[in-house]
Amino acid sequence: MATTDIPDGTVRNILDQDTLKWVFVGGKGGVGKTTCSSILSILLAQVRSSVLIISTDPAHNLSDAFQQRFTKTPTLVNGFSNLYAMEVDPNVENDDIGGSEGMDSLFSELANAIPGIDEAMSFAEMLKLVQTMDYSCIVFDTAPTGHTLRLLQFPSTLEKGLQKVMSLKSKFGGLIGQMTRLFGIDDEFGEDAILGRLEGMKDVIEQVNKQFKDPDLTTFVCVCIPEFLSLYETERLVQELTKFEIDTHNIIINQVLYDEEDVESKLLKARMRMQQKYLDQFYMLYDDFNITKLPLLPQEVTGVEALRALSSHFTSPYQPSTSRSAVEDLERRISTLKLQLEHAEDELDRLQKGKQKV
Repeated sequence: MATTDIPDGTVRNILDQDTLKWVFVGGKGGVGKTTCSSILSILLAQVRSSVLIISTDPAHNLSDAFQQRFTKTPTLVNGFSNLYAMEVDPNVENDDIGGSEGMDSLFSELANAIPGIDEAMSFAEMLKLVQTMDYSCIVFDTAPTGHTLRLLQFPSTLEKGLQKVMSLKSKFGGLIGQMTRLFGIDDEFGEDAILGRLEGMKDVIEQVNKQFKDPDLTTFVCVCIPEFLSLYETERLVQELTKFEIDTHNIIINQVLYDEEDVESKLLKARMRMQQKYLDQFYMLYDDFNITKLPLLPQEVTGVEALRALSSHFTSPYQPSTSRSAVEDLERRISTLKLQLEHAEDELDRLQKGKQKV
């Protein structure tokens, strides 16, 4: 079935779902995730009491999108009274999980000993911070697909790490106790304190993980472009989200070329045909999703005003300009052909004059 027969979807279902607490926006690199998550947060701020947008991509673009510098502390976005933004690096550093003495030193060494647990603990600390804040909705501008899938695996990574630590404790508990006493580490910095800190993080992660799997509280918005690699990445992402039991029912297809009234370029026409092939596949694969199409724009979308201007296409389908009548269309085509004929005659005249000189 051609996409022209299917009505375009919008993100209005997300705005209307007032129980949502967590909204993830993800997809392949370079498809416009930051722009889409920024606009989504602006729209949510219109219907919610307070919204926080968090960038978990190490190559942060949130500051560029809003043209305002953000840090790992929530900052009020200029021009808003209830929209905040922060940029965090999911790669933890030793300074974030401890110093050089006592429990913190052991804790740091422990973090480096279990693959992936450092990022998991950093994510846990961030979620712990976020949970202490009273935001109505939190939007995640995530890193490209592979990093995002690792982010969603953190709860199980942390759980496996803790199981490994527990098994080590049961095997070498007595030895660890003797070692801590031998090196003069008191109970405050001993094994129980370390395990207690890890258990506290595990509780936070498990609580959030439970929320992530609740479709009333969490949804994932997939952003893509109408090309093969992006279609493939989106399919992989949707399958992984299903495996993690995370709800997803919205796809935003960005950078779509429309057959506007002034398109004459053969290259653009060829790109449109290529895009249409993949658009048809998107609609066939995700017939039960809300699919929102956004046009390819001639300029970058940066700054609050530009983001607000594009936001209208998120709540109502984009309509290409096809206002001309059949007569106007024919007149325009005749005018174009006349110009092409004049250029051809000038070129012929120039070649003939050059031939006569020879």
